Amino acid sequence: MSSRNLVGGSADNTLEDLDAAAASYAEKRSAAGHAELESLREQLIRYCLPFAGRLARRYRGRGEYLEDLEQVARLGLVKAIDRYDPERGSFTAYAVITISGELKRHFRDRTWGVHVPRRVQDLSLEVGHASMVLTSALARTPTTAELAERLGVTEAAVLEAVESAAGYAPASLNAPVAGEGAAEFGDLIGGVDDDLESVTDKLTVTDLLMRLPSRERRMLAMRFYGNRTQAEIATELGISQMHVSRLLSRALAWLREAMLSDTPPRWEGADRPVTHGMQVSVDRDGASVVVRVRGEVDRDTAERLRIGLRHAIGAAGGGSVVVDVAAVPLVDAAGVAVLVDAVHAAGVAGVDLCVSNAQPYVARILAVSGLENVLRRC
Repeated sequence: MSSRNLVGGSADNTLEDLDAAAASYAEKRSAAGHAELESLREQLIRYCLPFAGRLARRYRGRGEYLEDLEQVARLGLVKAIDRYDPERGSFTAYAVITISGELKRHFRDRTWGVHVPRRVQDLSLEVGHASMVLTSALARTPTTAELAERLGVTEAAVLEAVESAAGYAPASLNAPVAGEGAAEFGDLIGGVDDDLESVTDKLTVTDLLMRLPSRERRMLAMRFYGNRTQAEIATELGISQMHVSRLLSRALAWLREAMLSDTPPRWEGADRPVTHGMQVSVDRDGASVVVRVRGEVDRDTAERLRIGLRHAIGAAGGGSVVVDVAAVPLVDAAGVAVLVDAVHAAGVAGVDLCVSNAQPYVARILAVSGLENVLRRC
């Protein structure tokens, strides 16, 4: 069946009569079988291909190959034919809208180097067109306010559209820089991160802090991490402010000397030998198992506490475990990790675990570590 038969007239009379061709196709497809329908559809598509090509050529010169634009236009044509309803009006008008929409969507989705929201893309095109019109009318570059007034948008929206226009064809980081020899554009972006140089020092200080006695570590944490005054530290530790000042000075002096030497010097700042005499006792009190802890909980004693808590959770038999830390002056990160592990183990075993009688400093450490709920239940 030829295009002459499709529209019911001579070729000279139907060269551009797309509406007649589409109406004839719509009339015949209702009674056509599957094979005949496919034939009619293909004939109409072939008949309309020149029309789709002309629409595609309107968009050439915008950085896309004409062959790609023609393919997109043909896809839009097929969609228009498949979705066309004669009762809604002219096929030509519907095909123009559909094909143009496909072409615009192609430019919006495929040609922008950086993803930009659709509304900003559309506004960017409108701003560019309005800028050319106003430049011709005013014989100068229009201001942001003038562009906003013409488009009926805010100045902020215009500025956003102008900035986003750079995302259409962003500069390559590998582009050579004029006058810089073999340098590339990416070499000029960024700078030296001074904080990187302090990473090694921070790691070294962390290791050295763990070599100090627990009291000095606690004082340094309160002073430099808790922003506590020497008077507040003295009140909490039950010593004089002068003594706090001397201990802090000794600890800082030792840290400075240790940072500058390959082998850390022997600690001479403690008034008494450093001991780790933490004690853990497990007793049953009615339906509860009470774990009493005495002494500082740090990395050297944390494992002992872990074993005691696991034993208590196993002995609770679905009851409750109370961890009494009234005699614990310090809990470091290792101790917190042990308590977190005990909370999880107690949850698996169906045991209610709580921490009681925590000193203010220990309570704050546990609270900021996510154990405030365990503290509240006691």
